[in-house]
Amino acid sequence: MKGSSRLVAFLGIIVIMAGVFAWTTPGLVNDIRLGLDLKGGFEVLYEASPMEGGEKVTPSSLKETRKSLEARIDKKGIAEPEITTEGSNRIRVKLAGVTDEDEVRDMLKKPVNLTFRSGANRDKIELNGTDFVQNGAAIQRDEFGNPIITIKLKDAKKFEEITKRLTGQELAIFLDDELLSAPKVNYTISGGTAQISGNYTTEEATKLKDTINLGALPLKLTEKYTQSVGAKLGQQSLHQTVEAGLIGSAIILVFLVILFRIPGVIAGITVVSYVWLLLLVFIMMNATLTLPGIAAFVLGVGMAVDANIIMYERIKEEIRSGKSLLSSLKAGSKNSLRTIMDANITNIIASVVLYVIGNGAIRGFALTMIFSILVSILTNIFFSRFLIHLLIRSNKFNKPSYYGVKEAEIRAL
Repeated sequence: MKGSSRLVAFLGIIVIMAGVFAWTTPGLVNDIRLGLDLKGGFEVLYEASPMEGGEKVTPSSLKETRKSLEARIDKKGIAEPEITTEGSNRIRVKLAGVTDEDEVRDMLKKPVNLTFRSGANRDKIELNGTDFVQNGAAIQRDEFGNPIITIKLKDAKKFEEITKRLTGQELAIFLDDELLSAPKVNYTISGGTAQISGNYTTEEATKLKDTINLGALPLKLTEKYTQSVGAKLGQQSLHQTVEAGLIGSAIILVFLVILFRIPGVIAGITVVSYVWLLLLVFIMMNATLTLPGIAAFVLGVGMAVDANIIMYERIKEEIRSGKSLLSSLKAGSKNSLRTIMDANITNIIASVVLYVIGNGAIRGFALTMIFSILVSILTNIFFSRFLIHLLIRSNKFNKPSYYGVKEAEIRAL
């Protein structure tokens, strides 16, 4: 009775898995975020340098400039941009699905233009970003607990003259051509420090403070490298790569069934589980899938199959030595585990190094490899061992030939 229940449990697991995979896989595939080499779009590497009168490039200024690029891209309605800083003065921008490349590139390379303007039409520029102390804007509280923004200027005399001339008038704050605020100058301000007060919420005050700090470190962006991929070419690359991966995986799984019989079937089940789980991990991480990522994905399938082969060959050796199937499973699994784990840990270390020192596509490849290995350990070692254990304990598949071992190969103890 126990043997039959184990067989039923095995079949139940397979049926449930098949149903879950068939139901969820189309949605997982559609939800994967594709990189520009698969979806089409363009990539630009910018080198940042100070504008005239501006201060040198710092990690803070590079980070804030990246934020400004993200804000500009969001306004254009471009979905899921990938913008990263590299080194001490570079910013890499990857935009998938962009049709008007020239317009977006012109928009991106414009420096952030913070201005304080006066006049009836707010057309006279009194101050610009280079007049402010870098990261000099901060939030304080007045006596009623309301947030106010304090800003520091480099030339106190210049600011004193401006506020004296504009007392009772507005000094509007613009970022590029967008009006951010229009505070009124109440009195002449000396000392080079000003306060901007109003009916701001903490969130609004923080946003204005960050914007002023951003405008106080304007950087000039120079294109150093560009790459464009047409949408049609990207889709063609995706289809060809996936097709090649599926064909290769199918051939390997057929080979496993021929070589190992029942363990080969289990290997096919665990490899399919591995692919499904890795897709799920990609969705949960909101990771971007690129061609190098697919290459790592397919390589991971090969490594998963390799783990099965090592374990099943050890089990076959134990069966040939005359041990029972259950003893062969335990001994073969134990003896193969160290070899498999040594190989996987070595690959993880290599992938971590690639991720740390690499950039762009290399980091994507390395990250995919790391998660491929972790998922492979879960499915193709422990899950595979669990399934084959159920079959052996069911007492329905006890012939050595079911595991790729001929009777003539078995040696008496």
